Amino acid sequence: MPNKFDRRSIRLKGYDYSKEGLYFVTVCCQNIAHRFGKVVNGQMVLNAAGLMVDRWIKELENKFPDIQIDEYVIMPNHIHLIIENIGLNNASAVRVDLCVDPHDNIMRPAEGEHKGSPLHNVVRWLKTMTTNYYIQGVKTLGWEPFDKKIWHRNYYEHIIRDERAYNNIAQYIKNNPLKWNEDKFYG
Repeated sequence: MPNKFDRRSIRLKGYDYSKEGLYFVTVCCQNIAHRFGKVVNGQMVLNAAGLMVDRWIKELENKFPDIQIDEYVIMPNHIHLIIENIGLNNASAVRVDLCVDPHDNIMRPAEGEHKGSPLHNVVRWLKTMTTNYYIQGVKTLGWEPFDKKIWHRNYYEHIIRDERAYNNIAQYIKNNPLKWNEDKFYG
C-alpha cells in the first residue's frame, strides 16, 4: 500500500523553474470553493476577497523584481496567471548568483544557487499573503470562513515554449469568464 505522503511531483523533472521564461499557472481554492466573486453576463465581478487577491497579484512584481505578470484572471474559485521570469538583468534585483566567502570577504559565484525567483517561491508567497489577508477578512469583515486551507495544496503550471502557445493561453485567460459554464472548475 503506498504511503499517503509519497506524493508524485507534477513538475518537469530536471527543469530549472528559476530561469527566464513564461509560465502558465493555475491555483485553485481548496475543495473548489467559490470565494472571490461571481461571473455575471460573461464578466467576473470580484467581491472583497477577490479584490484582495487582485491586490496581491499586482504586488508580485514589487516583491520579485525579476517577475512580471503578463495576463491573469481571478475566477470564483481559482486564478490563472501568465508569469514571466525576466531574469536578473536589472539593477534592483538581488544578485543570488554571487556570494561573499565569510573567510576572506571576497565575492565568488554561488554554487547551486538559483539565477532568479523560483516559480514555487512566487506561488507560495502569493498563497501565503492572500491566506493571511483572507483570515483577517474572516475575523473583521465577515468573509466566509474556511476549513483549514483556502488554497489547494499544489498548483498547476505549464512552461510556455513559443508565441503560438502564449497567444492561445492568453486568449484562454481572457475568455475564461465568458466560458465559465463550460469550465471544469465551474462546480
